[in-house]
Amino acid sequence: MSDAQSSVLITHDVGLHARPSVKLTKLAKGFQSRIEIAGSEAGPWIDAKSIVKVMALKLRTGSRMELAAEGEDATAAVEALQGLVERNFDEDG
Repeated sequence: MSDAQSSVLITHDVGLHARPSVKLTKLAKGFQSRIEIAGSEAGPWIDAKSIVKVMALKLRTGSRMELAAEGEDATAAVEALQGLVERNFDEDG
């Protein structure tokens, strides 16, 4: 799928749960590109703009999250999402 791809380690204390999921999907919706995430390279790949699907991944602290995007702003989208995860979703946790 991807014009841009990356992998990032989730270090947030609660993993990818409610608040972090909302922040991730809100950021993803700001890009035109199709953005998908997964808990492994093999998938399943899900729409990063869907809060229900993102929360259903249940990625825990210490999990790797795969990021892929396709479209005009794919590189910027992947870089922004990776940065958000690396900053612990802009929370102290």
